[in-house]
Amino acid sequence: MERSMVVTGKSQSTLHNYSRCLAKMALHFNTNPIQLDEDQVLDYLHYLKTQKKTPSESFFKHTVYGLRYAYRMEGMPDKRVILPSLERPKKLPIILSKAEVHRLLMTPKLLKHRLVIGMLYGCGLRCFELQKMLVKDIDFQRQMVHIRQGKGRKDRYVPLSKHLCRGLQTYLKHEHPAQWLFTGNHPEGKVVPYSQKGVQWVVRSARKAAGISKEVTTHTLRHTYATHLLEDGLDIVSIKELLGHAHIETTLVYLHVSQMDRQKPFSPLDTLYADKL
Repeated sequence: MERSMVVTGKSQSTLHNYSRCLAKMALHFNTNPIQLDEDQVLDYLHYLKTQKKTPSESFFKHTVYGLRYAYRMEGMPDKRVILPSLERPKKLPIILSKAEVHRLLMTPKLLKHRLVIGMLYGCGLRCFELQKMLVKDIDFQRQMVHIRQGKGRKDRYVPLSKHLCRGLQTYLKHEHPAQWLFTGNHPEGKVVPYSQKGVQWVVRSARKAAGISKEVTTHTLRHTYATHLLEDGLDIVSIKELLGHAHIETTLVYLHVSQMDRQKPFSPLDTLYADKL
């Protein structure tokens, strides 16, 4: 599977997710999942859905996708028909107001942590894109950030705010990172890129300290970046390119959560009582 995924250009995270779920299935039956019959596969998927300690939705999804990939890799397309089709949940993203973003940015005491939040929001980065960002990816003269091998193994450039430029220059002057822009702690003292848990901890701690009741993740800042750009007048096609989306349909969701100048939605209660004044 690893060889096949490397050849076809799949990401390491996809390999990890598929192989982890298939390994769990192999341990459950004590045999290779490819050798299971239709009833055994459906029994296992039913087990995942009904057990008391229910796995995450992503675990179930990666089990199905992993089996599909394994069947295709082994030349067994006929077995794929027994697998359920998975619909994407039609959920709208959580969006922060500009006032909430400001509070989030002002809360951390360390400049490094403020910059982590600032880069996620100000450049619309995915968590893993921030983790593997290099010092050389920051172009202060052109005020651009080079995002290397994002989702779908695509490079892109995004504008760098003048506020982030000032903060990053101060940070680089004092911290002197040699390779990765943000580094994390390692028990043996090695220089390693910031971990996913570390980045998530920064955002989670800032949300709590800022007193924001909304659920805020690293991806919430990316959603907020796109929505605020749309509300500030940038066209949807440009936003698609900045986010690195493969399809415009993915970007169109922000039309449903943005408050555009055409006329912001309002409650009829407001006009009802306005007539009485």
